[in-house]
Amino acid sequence: MPDQPSAAPLLETRSLTKEFRGFKAVSDVSLSVAEGTIHALVGPNGAGKTTLFNLLTGFLTPTSGEIRYAGQDITGKQPEQIAPLGIARSFQITSLFEQMSLLEHLELALASQTGLTTRFWTSSKRLGQFKGRGMELLDEVGLANRSGQAAGSLAYGQKRALELAIALALDPKLLLLDEPTAGMGVEDVDRTIDLVKQVSDGRTVVFVDHNMHVVGSLADRVTVLQSGEVLAEGTYDEVRNDDKVITAYLGEDHG
Repeated sequence: MPDQPSAAPLLETRSLTKEFRGFKAVSDVSLSVAEGTIHALVGPNGAGKTTLFNLLTGFLTPTSGEIRYAGQDITGKQPEQIAPLGIARSFQITSLFEQMSLLEHLELALASQTGLTTRFWTSSKRLGQFKGRGMELLDEVGLANRSGQAAGSLAYGQKRALELAIALALDPKLLLLDEPTAGMGVEDVDRTIDLVKQVSDGRTVVFVDHNMHVVGSLADRVTVLQSGEVLAEGTYDEVRNDDKVITAYLGEDHG
């Protein structure tokens, strides 16, 4: 099935390489993520997908190669420089304030767009101006009825949903999801799939996941990595039927 010719790449890498003491964790990876699509990065353990994801999000600096976003060279930029460009990363290791309410998390995230966070602890009343939008975002991820509860009271899947709402507060064009269903039970996995589909409307999403049910349910395009290199790329059906991929990664999970 041909790709959409009208979809211009929003995110690109060109011969991206990352070495650690001579070991190439990512080797000469050229990636193109079309605007408005959901793109999955998959591969066996040690394939380089986490390293590649950390390069894309500024948590690692490439040894060589280039990363471009919306035509702009962002190679080597730090995460705090990348976020204002319209890029948000979510679903990392949970880093919420356990005693802070869900709504307070959203108010703080929204305030970060205005510079108010530098005066947060003395300007809590001013955060109230973000309540309306904060409630909209909580409603979008199904947490509006828990807005006044402490984040620490949430179940694991709900904490992940709150993290997604916080990322959406940045109004990103590009949403990067780091293993969004890791550690979840089946019910939470299916709920998260639906949630990602919902919030992907009008956005571009890149995600890393090891769950092939998630990849098959969400991804318009899949890049498979092995030993730091691109092994295959295509639609989910194309890569799951690729002999190289079946041998290297999917194996018993490709059914």
